[in-house]
Amino acid sequence: MAIIVLVDVGNALTSNTLDGNTYLFDNMKLHGSENQGSDGLVTAIHGSYWRDGSQASEQVLNWLPYSLGSIPPTVPRGYEVERARQSDEQALAELQDLAAKSTVPSADAAAELNRIRKNVGTRVKTTRRTRGRMSGQKIVDVTGQVVTDDATAAASYPAPVITDIYGEAVDAKIMYPAEYGSPDMVTDGWYWSASVDTSRPGTYSYTMRIQLHRLAQTNGELRWDAVNLTCSSSLKITSEPRRNAFTKAGVGQLPIPTTPPAQRG
Repeated sequence: MAIIVLVDVGNALTSNTLDGNTYLFDNMKLHGSENQGSDGLVTAIHGSYWRDGSQASEQVLNWLPYSLGSIPPTVPRGYEVERARQSDEQALAELQDLAAKSTVPSADAAAELNRIRKNVGTRVKTTRRTRGRMSGQKIVDVTGQVVTDDATAAASYPAPVITDIYGEAVDAKIMYPAEYGSPDMVTDGWYWSASVDTSRPGTYSYTMRIQLHRLAQTNGELRWDAVNLTCSSSLKITSEPRRNAFTKAGVGQLPIPTTPPAQRG
């Protein structure tokens, strides 16, 4: 089972809260999940059953955080690096053209150099908290264009990062969350997953600690400052068996016709 955590990072940073700025979805809507697309999602979990009808002991959840209004996670892994390289190549070509024009007045040359410098964009300072994908990268907007010094408000925010999952469901040992390594580079090689005990029906809340990043300027340098906020959700465990998503049938064989369909003439 998958739970999508979609965050409006810009508004969340402005209001300093995830309330009203988080949209949660799961793939159990047809099975009873409530409040889809809000920050009050209640995920329906039907008890898993063995073939003899006895209830199994667990279900598995995966959480996937994404940023609303940022570069989509489906673009190639090296997209931002490639855009930064293209801006460097363009600046070098413009410098060569400027150098070839020996008759350009010094004032005009200075203005042209300043324009080229701005078009090159700005790299974010590498800090201990922003090592990895965000380290030393140029700032780009949602269209992939390199952002200049005077337009940092248009920067594309990094994806939210879930740093912890805790609360009633964890304390009651209803679910056992942990962060796992993954070959999926969309999630930077990490994702949160949990096994859920389905043998105890009931509604249990849990809280996610989510780390966002705000672009800040300190001593003339830009960097991503970490901002930690929380968002709550719930699990609703029932003893109702899961149903087939195609036929809506419960436990049993699929309704396969015993006789072949009539041949068309």
